[in-house]
Amino acid sequence: MGRLRFFLERTKDVRFVRFWLFLFLAALLFTVLYWQVKPRQYELRLFDVAKETIRSPVTVEDKEATARLKEEAAAKVADVYTLKKEYAENRVDLLSSLFAAIESVQNEAEPDRSPSRMAAKLEERLPPEWLAYLSAEEWQRLLSAAPDELKTAKEAALTAVHAAMNERISQAELEQARAKAAKELEYAALSPPLREAVAKLCRRAVIPNVVYDRTATEEKRRQAMDEVKPVKILQGQVIVEEGQFITSDIYHQLELVGLLDGGRTPWPAAGLFLFVLLLLSPLVYYFRAETTNEKLSLYAAIFTFMLAVMVLIRLLSSGGAVSTGYLVPAAFGPMLVRVLLGERLAMMTAIIGAVCGSLLFNEEIGATGAVSVSLAVYLLAGGLAGTFCLPKELAKAKIWRAGVLVSAVNIVSLLSLLLLKNGRYSLLEISLFVVMAIASGIFSAILTIGLLPLFETTFGILSPLRLIELSNPNHPLLRKLLTEAPGTYHHSIMVANLAEAACEAIGADGLLARVACYYHDIGKTKRPRYFIENQIGGNPHDHLSPQLSKNIIIAHVADGVALLRKHRLPKEIVDIAEQHHGTTLLKYFYHKAREQTELVSEAEFRYPGPKPQTKEAAVINIADSVEAAVRSLANPSQEKIEKIVRAIIADRLQDNQLNECDITLKELEVVARSLCETLNGVFHSRIEYPEVRKEKVKHA
Repeated sequence: MGRLRFFLERTKDVRFVRFWLFLFLAALLFTVLYWQVKPRQYELRLFDVAKETIRSPVTVEDKEATARLKEEAAAKVADVYTLKKEYAENRVDLLSSLFAAIESVQNEAEPDRSPSRMAAKLEERLPPEWLAYLSAEEWQRLLSAAPDELKTAKEAALTAVHAAMNERISQAELEQARAKAAKELEYAALSPPLREAVAKLCRRAVIPNVVYDRTATEEKRRQAMDEVKPVKILQGQVIVEEGQFITSDIYHQLELVGLLDGGRTPWPAAGLFLFVLLLLSPLVYYFRAETTNEKLSLYAAIFTFMLAVMVLIRLLSSGGAVSTGYLVPAAFGPMLVRVLLGERLAMMTAIIGAVCGSLLFNEEIGATGAVSVSLAVYLLAGGLAGTFCLPKELAKAKIWRAGVLVSAVNIVSLLSLLLLKNGRYSLLEISLFVVMAIASGIFSAILTIGLLPLFETTFGILSPLRLIELSNPNHPLLRKLLTEAPGTYHHSIMVANLAEAACEAIGADGLLARVACYYHDIGKTKRPRYFIENQIGGNPHDHLSPQLSKNIIIAHVADGVALLRKHRLPKEIVDIAEQHHGTTLLKYFYHKAREQTELVSEAEFRYPGPKPQTKEAAVINIADSVEAAVRSLANPSQEKIEKIVRAIIADRLQDNQLNECDITLKELEVVARSLCETLNGVFHSRIEYPEVRKEKVKHA
């Protein structure tokens, strides 16, 4: 019981109610939209046959396929070899050293040039690996050559090796390069045996002059891998056709995009959560100021009903959901909010409704993750049209007209979007679109008119439409006032004119003031003859004591409140009827009582109140007294009217009657000017017409 009592006490706190209402709206919006945005899951196995065509809901990279392509691109890159130009000089220097050693051996062997001795000398001068280039016989041919012939052999060998080594020689091209170097000696003036030995020496001198460059090779392979474009599964791309086998590659792609059962991801839910917070943040900002629980609850109810209508239409659609979205009565939510809560909030509702509808009615949201921009524009145009097409002076006929205008806006926006798409639509398709656009506007008007009384009654909200209905002279209470207290009825009409103009001048609700004035003195119908405006002949108060007269006059407030509540009039009108006299003093009967006895308390002759709580009640309080006072003047003039108006306002301020409402002195000055202007228009000077003498008409 303690917790329940605590909760009930907290429900009186607007901030507490606001928190729970926004939490409810966020949860509702998240639940409704998640049903549409959540990734679809399939129960598939390898080598199953696809029962339908499946598309990717997102764009993702197939990292395994991308890595495989990069490896293939790197494998195709050939090894990089760098030309070593110094190798040519080294090999030429080598040959020069060989021939220099041979010449040195020949010179030292003089005069004894025995082959064995020269061979021994040469072995002393050359490394073993160099000696392995030729056989002993071939070295002997070089050693036994004449100096001129040896010189020719040297020059030819150096030229051939140098020419061969200046070109790129890989391991695969080595034999070809050696053959080319040996062929260069064919035209040298050498004996065939010596040419053969020198050619063999040249062949051994030519070696590969390019070496493997690991750094350059890796760089080229890296470039080749970088040039490989990532393998992506595009949003909306067909992964498997209906009737196709689920291969391992297809299964991998389905798993990658999260379409396999068990591959759920929290990211769509997280994204939707942030999206809902962003969508509702304008409402949180709008309702940040103090407001009533009834208005917060009313907005939550309208919002819930708007989503429910969207979900219902979405569930009834069988394919082609985007097209069915054009049937959504997007304007009825903003129209209801416009009538009951205001224009700014209605615009926010139109925007939120358009975004929600574009998500909810996009058939491809689960497959492509995209929002139907065309539908969002269409719904936004209809919602804003419903907001702006409602006039200030509302009536059911005006709502019907707004519904027709919404249909027209729907048609124009829909046709413009179809033309922008440059689509090829048949006459039947275009006609269907137009019919849905018209139905959307008409349904919006029907829902607005049908739900307006329900929301007004349930949440106690007084709408302009309800006020206009209450201002109908055929209302039972107004007919009662007219027939039983006609003077009071005329007085109420005059006060209504004064109060409406004054309230509109200071930005208050003029329509509420007018209608409240119609009913503010309804309590006088219980004893109409005791009020001077209904008296013809004598005054009953002349025969009553001041105390009894006071009780009768004061009772009309309580009688009126009881009568208004009995007929279930809105709380705002009942409050104004209860506050329109505040705690003012009945001066006439108070002074009359004082003449009889000094033992009279002023508090006994005051209305019970409460004092005016709103600007409208304050203005009516002033206008009621002003109208009665000016009407009592024999010859009202502008000066007299202004003097009375300002005197009554000053009296209300001195009597502290306006302390409990938020009207300012500046606004009271505006009210005074407005009352004077209206009264001067009513009690203006009139031409005195001469009396027409009645004469008998002579008949022929």
